[in-house]
Amino acid sequence: MKLKANYHTHTVFCDGADTPEDVVLAAIAKGFTHLGFSGHMDYFAHVDAPRYFAELRRLEEKYAGRIEILHGLELDSIYKDPAQAEAEYTIGSTHYLDVPPVDGEYLSVDSSPENLKRLADIYFGGDYYKLSRAYYELAAQAVERMHPTFIGHFDLVTRFNDLPAAQGGQYIDEDDARYYMPALAAMEQLVRQGAVFEVNCGALNRGYKRHAYPCPRLLRALRGFGGEIVISSDAHRKELLDGGFDIALETARECGFDHVNILTRRGDGADKRPAPRGLFWQTVPIRE
Repeated sequence: MKLKANYHTHTVFCDGADTPEDVVLAAIAKGFTHLGFSGHMDYFAHVDAPRYFAELRRLEEKYAGRIEILHGLELDSIYKDPAQAEAEYTIGSTHYLDVPPVDGEYLSVDSSPENLKRLADIYFGGDYYKLSRAYYELAAQAVERMHPTFIGHFDLVTRFNDLPAAQGGQYIDEDDARYYMPALAAMEQLVRQGAVFEVNCGALNRGYKRHAYPCPRLLRALRGFGGEIVISSDAHRKELLDGGFDIALETARECGFDHVNILTRRGDGADKRPAPRGLFWQTVPIRE
């Protein structure tokens, strides 16, 4: 099957390359039925909320009947903004750790290998396992802190880990219990709280990772916990709206999932269940 929906989409309103209308036209050309915009709300990128939501409403009206456009935001665990109340859905992400800024700058775990090393050296004595534990302890609070529609790129702290050591990668062994057990504990807690998890293709599309987030081992654990998934490309360019979807779907099947979920405003049908903020999750079978 071909998935024709994406809810993790960035534009020129934050750190994306294209206008929202160009993204809509690209989505229609790809045969998409649903498209969600998720402008950043964090220390690095911050949409101009009034202009952003006004443009999405304009596009929703202009392209009504051709594609369903949802108005979302990507939030961060330690950043709050009242504009999130305007969003139809939110992504609960953890880009930053709950530590003071360095020389006036908040350093995210995914900005660069150099910044990740600075965080490890300054706050964790150079111990990446302690850093990853702090990351997952914060990620475990995503539902309490952000009340998101779904969890974004759960294991983002590993973004650079597949790179060669000379390029700042290979900083943790993802099979080591010091890394894996805090990740499992956070995931289990979030599933108990009803969180839906994103299978995020962003780092896969950019050549940083060999697989989507969460990694296959964590994705299998998510299935074991009874978790639900939504697949997103984390597109910053319109060409990548469906980037990595085939790989993500195949990995989801291999990890035991027989369906994914898409977001919609339409609540009719037995395959729908309520999502936050008045939307609905629709089940889409993926077994061949």
